[in-house]
Amino acid sequence: MTKKHTAKERILNTASELFHARGYKEVGINEIIEKSGTAKATFYSNFPSKEMLGKAWLQQIHDLSETQRASLLEEIDDPLLILENYFKGLEKFLKQGQFRGCPYTNTAAVLNHEESVLQAQVHEHKKAIRKFFRHLAKLSYKETKAANTLGDRIFLLYSGATTECQNLQTTWPVRVALDASRELWRAHTS
Repeated sequence: MTKKHTAKERILNTASELFHARGYKEVGINEIIEKSGTAKATFYSNFPSKEMLGKAWLQQIHDLSETQRASLLEEIDDPLLILENYFKGLEKFLKQGQFRGCPYTNTAAVLNHEESVLQAQVHEHKKAIRKFFRHLAKLSYKETKAANTLGDRIFLLYSGATTECQNLQTTWPVRVALDASRELWRAHTS
């Protein structure tokens, strides 16, 4: 027996699919209401605005990312192996998502100053990824400043690879960024 989704879950699932496929700005509330099979009043009782729906969507992605990072740290002892697995996960994510790229970067690119709640969420998510790379570096390189520098460099390689995979519709940038990250890692930790 399949679980019947609540109206809130249907709205969020529908919005997630549409936002992923076309982007946050390109999807309207009326389309989400229609495709989720809910009434307008039901939509607004669950999400007072499109921005609040966008926030729930981004939070859902962030929570999944946090779980993935925590699992890697819990399951693997070698920080370099964790790094490699994280990049391989990015490659898989990009392929499965048909090279739509990072939902946070895509959303940030179209926000205006009125959507500060979403902008704050983008910043928090990016800070969490940066913190993850810094943490990995600290596991192998005890000097904090140098470990932070290494983590920041890898964060930028990761972010750049994500963007270029989306631009070029291919995964080779992830593999090149991983190779460059390994070289940086070995240079800093040897």
